[in-house]
Amino acid sequence: MKKRIQELLDANDALLVAHYYQRDEIVEVADLTGDSLELARNASASPRKLVVFCGVGFMGQSVKILAPQKRVIMPRLACCSMARMIDSSYYDKSIELMESYGIRREDIFPMTYINSNAEVKAKVGEMGGVVCTSANASKIFDYAKSQNKKIFFLPDRCLGLNLAQYHHIPSAVLGISSKQEVLNAEIICYDGFCSVHQLFSVEDIEFYRNKFPDILIVTHPECPPEVVAKSDFVGSTSQIIKYVNSLEPTQRVAVGTEFNLVNRLRKPVDGVNYTYVLSSTKPECPTMNETTLDDIVKVLEAYERNEPYNEIKLDEHTSALARKALEKMMELSK
Repeated sequence: MKKRIQELLDANDALLVAHYYQRDEIVEVADLTGDSLELARNASASPRKLVVFCGVGFMGQSVKILAPQKRVIMPRLACCSMARMIDSSYYDKSIELMESYGIRREDIFPMTYINSNAEVKAKVGEMGGVVCTSANASKIFDYAKSQNKKIFFLPDRCLGLNLAQYHHIPSAVLGISSKQEVLNAEIICYDGFCSVHQLFSVEDIEFYRNKFPDILIVTHPECPPEVVAKSDFVGSTSQIIKYVNSLEPTQRVAVGTEFNLVNRLRKPVDGVNYTYVLSSTKPECPTMNETTLDDIVKVLEAYERNEPYNEIKLDEHTSALARKALEKMMELSK
């Protein structure tokens, strides 16, 4: 099947890309792997005319927004649960709620995590805002602060709260915090979250520290703030990979992110595994694990027959506004 995939990729001038959270067999056949920032940047810059994206919907949309001349198809139109927590109507209602508190629309600077759909990114672009990923969030946040406005961070409350904690500024969660807390906050977070990264807890950290006193705790910034606060290292997927690979092979480390990534981080040494998943349950993203090798073959064969499906298509108006926010992110990430 892997040979058939390569034949189809070559015949259709296609680039096969896969997010790090995909199954091992998908990562093994991909031309390009990475986190959201790497894939958005590199897939859109590729000279190949077709991108076959193994990931979730907003990722395929990001490539199409940045490179509208390309065709982007997905073996599975999987959806990120966090991205589904906000749409354009929820975005509008959030702005209206802040306005009802006395915050003027022109005094709001929206900053959306890349885990959001194209329509939400377009709303952000329309208000002069910007997109971020977990890899560049701190750098983008510095730019957002320089605008001297209330930062509306969406949709992941944890990443927003962790940024506020790191920068020592007051924060609030819209719909959860009181009106006064929202008015006092410099960063106002939407109440969304990642179902996988919510699985990690302080109790998990304490368990591993009690069992292995020298262990290092590594987490993703989508984890709850109390978990991040007790971690030795916090970073995006690519940053976690780089950090863990820099450690001595026998340094014990417990990692709080998606299971597939953690499972392939390091091989055992003399039969001993020194890398652990920071959870008592398997933190596996169900939608990231939907794509199979058979799905890739079928979507490419259909494309070759001129019967494409699962193709990412966006209207020009939405794409243009979303591109404004994404390109600003790319500019700031250099």
